[in-house]
Amino acid sequence: MPDRIRVLVVDDHPVVRQGLRTFLDLQDDIVVVGEAHDSASCVAEARRTAPDVILLDLRMPGGDGVEALRGLRAAAPTATGAAAARPGEPAAPAPARVLVITSFTDPAAVLPAVRAGAAGYVYKDVDPPALAAAIRAVHAGHVLLHPDVARMLADGGPAPEATHLTAREREVLAEVARGRSNREIARALGLAEKTVKTHVSAILAKLGVQDRTQAALYAVRSGLDHPDHPG
Repeated sequence: MPDRIRVLVVDDHPVVRQGLRTFLDLQDDIVVVGEAHDSASCVAEARRTAPDVILLDLRMPGGDGVEALRGLRAAAPTATGAAAARPGEPAAPAPARVLVITSFTDPAAVLPAVRAGAAGYVYKDVDPPALAAAIRAVHAGHVLLHPDVARMLADGGPAPEATHLTAREREVLAEVARGRSNREIARALGLAEKTVKTHVSAILAKLGVQDRTQAALYAVRSGLDHPDHPG
């Protein structure tokens, strides 16, 4: 199953996990590789199954979704992605992208999860095909944020200075903020996909952020998500 998106389903209700598994396993490009019922089992199963995407409930007894996100971050090989391999050793897998699935309808309720590293969220009443599309989107590197959530995060305080980013890195960051994947950024800017990946890694390191989601939020807060930003 090398070409299928590996998904870990995390929810405290067995019937919900089973329903999600049944639907997702019908998709040609998605396979459920594990299930978990709280934050501790989420981190353990993520370590065991190495999923590409984690479908994460926010409200769970014995450790909620935000706690799970923090545990996943702590367990990641590095803050910015896969650990650098030593000569002759295979690279460690990149951390899973996390898609929150929640019954909360207030955008403010998902803010802690986004700040903790979630790549986006959907509501539990989402149509099944839309859920599959969201999983594919976050796996491709997109950030799925409702405009209200992005606005709240943008109002969270002043952004740090971005003068240490090169002009090209600012261009790449603006594309990341638009939710584009590395492949789409490469096509938009006329670069090799490998070059875009290098720029993204440099951006994360320079900004001191954990992942693309936080880089996108930085861009929104600093105004770098606009193509005509003077930077």
